[in-house]
Amino acid sequence: MEFRLQTAIFAGRLGPWLRLMRFDRPIGIALLLWPTWWGLWLAAGGVPSIKNLVIFTLGVIVMRAAGCVINDYADRDIDPKVERTRSRPIAAGEIHPSHALLLFFILMGLALALVLMTNRLTVLMAFVGALLAGTYPFFKRFTHFPQVALGAAFAWSIPMAFAAEAGQVPALAWWLFAANLIWTVVYDTQYAMADREDDLKAGVKSTAIAFGRFDLPVLATLMGLMAAVLVIIGLRDLPHPAWFTAVALTLMHFQYQLWRIRSRDPQACFQAFLSNHWIGLFLFAGIAISLALANY
Repeated sequence: MEFRLQTAIFAGRLGPWLRLMRFDRPIGIALLLWPTWWGLWLAAGGVPSIKNLVIFTLGVIVMRAAGCVINDYADRDIDPKVERTRSRPIAAGEIHPSHALLLFFILMGLALALVLMTNRLTVLMAFVGALLAGTYPFFKRFTHFPQVALGAAFAWSIPMAFAAEAGQVPALAWWLFAANLIWTVVYDTQYAMADREDDLKAGVKSTAIAFGRFDLPVLATLMGLMAAVLVIIGLRDLPHPAWFTAVALTLMHFQYQLWRIRSRDPQACFQAFLSNHWIGLFLFAGIAISLALANY
């Protein structure tokens, strides 16, 4: 049901470690990378510095891997009870939990090394990002809204990108942060809808469970709220037809997602989740084209 890269390396000796970091499932990298690039391009008013582009792109890859590792460590007693996750390396007994935890700290060390190449403000903000990344997997134990914690963790790269590229975090960064947080709740709710029955049996909390039979109306409302934030961003800081075209395409794609998951079929919900990379691309293209034409 889930898109995976199928190569020999994932079946070899390093396979369990690479699968633990989800390198066989690149969708998470895309969903984290697009908003990071939104922030970098807007902070720079065009193409960002090569240095920051490399640092933040590598940082996304490392932090997404770290997030997956700590998520599986946190869920080591839950994943064996869920059909889709019982083959994950820790749940399947391929990697000992203590070894996975060691890998998490190594990855966080690599992320710290990357951020130390930026400026003081970015380094200070990185500690908040590390706290968000390290704690969000545990929220599903005591709240039905772990997707909000995930959204904050994923969106934190945006103010960090502004801090690194512009040396400050203006209001635009927080509007973009809000849009990304809402978007993350949308697509991670779609993800949770695919696992809702298993999560109920395992006692895991999620927005999909909290919203219940109102899940589609709530998703539609969140999609509309994100679109409203995007329009505000355009009116305030990016008044260009390319941006508003990207927002229109985003709304159209949201309508397609709602139609696709109307029956709440788990596979359809998961495919809708995967399709969110198009929204990241639409909005990045809108930003890049708007700024390129404005600077032409």
